[in-house]
Amino acid sequence: MSTGRILVVDDEADIRGLLKEILSEEGYDVDVAADAGQARASRARATPDLVLLDIWMPDTDGITLLREWSTLPVEDCPVVMMSGHGTVETAVEATRLGAFDYVEKPLSLSKLLRTVERAMDAGKRRRLTARAHMPPLLATFGKSRITQQLRAELTRVAPLSAPLLLVGEPGSGREALARFTHESGPRAARAFVMLVSSAVPDENAERFLCGDAATADAPGQFDQAQGGTLFIHEIEDLSPRAQRVLLGAIETGSYTRVGGTQPLPFNARIIATTQPGAEDRLASSGLRRDLLAHLSALLVRVPPLREYAEDVPELLRFYVDRMVDAEQLPFRRFSVAAQNRLRNYPWPDNLRQLRSLVRRMLIKGGPEEIHLDEIETELAANAPSNEPLVKQDLLALPLREAREHFERAYLQQQLLLCNGKVGQLAKRVDMERTHLYRKLRSLGVDFRHTTDD
Repeated sequence: MSTGRILVVDDEADIRGLLKEILSEEGYDVDVAADAGQARASRARATPDLVLLDIWMPDTDGITLLREWSTLPVEDCPVVMMSGHGTVETAVEATRLGAFDYVEKPLSLSKLLRTVERAMDAGKRRRLTARAHMPPLLATFGKSRITQQLRAELTRVAPLSAPLLLVGEPGSGREALARFTHESGPRAARAFVMLVSSAVPDENAERFLCGDAATADAPGQFDQAQGGTLFIHEIEDLSPRAQRVLLGAIETGSYTRVGGTQPLPFNARIIATTQPGAEDRLASSGLRRDLLAHLSALLVRVPPLREYAEDVPELLRFYVDRMVDAEQLPFRRFSVAAQNRLRNYPWPDNLRQLRSLVRRMLIKGGPEEIHLDEIETELAANAPSNEPLVKQDLLALPLREAREHFERAYLQQQLLLCNGKVGQLAKRVDMERTHLYRKLRSLGVDFRHTTDD
């Protein structure tokens, strides 16, 4: 049972091996690095809970590496310096740069273990305190390069007043991203009004959005969002009448309450969401092309969880901590094998699904450590059906069945790209045509009603 992840950075192989052995026996998950390059690579793979860092190393010394890490936009973790004879003054200087503590070589194992325990406790308290003051996005998204770039992009557009379109799959955290953008911009002190498109009544869309001049105590959505942000969830679900009202307010910069004669300034930043491929669905969805053009003046793609799956272990720990504190649920931790399994799960419903899984595992209770077999049972019981290949949990299937699932989905999609022409498909997938026909028949791919070339 792992009680935390420790990165040991030391150029002496004997010390690395000794520390790995001792700390592993104490229940820690230990990674080792012989130099700064390996340390950077290890930290890029997964942020440790503690770093044991040697001061003197051949390429880049520990002080330089500590200073470098202190400037990175990633979650902080305690660093304990390891100093040889005559370097105590340097180690003290390192504490001024942010190191938690230092231990002298040759190492006293009892002192080392006490220092490690204190540093791990301090790091956990620091992370919980920092998360309590984070905007929702920073607290609920991971630390991978993809999510760092997403934060940077939203921070860049937050001060702007132009409409923003967040394009992403359901459950991918688009509302949290919209709130983060609002809270990071000049309108943070004003209202954040959420408009669920499917809830706007078509028969009186004007009254719902613009308000009624005769009932000042029942303001419309535009009134409520004045000076702040109007967040429109799933813009494609907005009725044609409501789309006309919204488009008019955007193009003229004003709106008029029902029964009124005086135009009012429309002063709200619009942030809308839609799912990928909205432009391709214009004919079927009924979304106006001119409205989509206005809303996508600024467009940010929200990645699905499967694209930053390296953050899953950190997200699991975060949601456990938050639910234990906020909902008084019993504490449980995910084993390393369970974390690895979930890191390779496709998460068809994204962050929403991960959050629900954590809540179910805590409510259900059981041993403190959540093992792989418990996760497999949970995933099998809640397996979605008819998902596209990229969202299918192929690791839950035997090898032969997983291969058939992949080949069937792959050939079906390739056949669509070839306009149903098997001859073109054979060239595209580099397969002899007779063999391809046999493969399509064996997989149950219907090509009989398509045209060959």
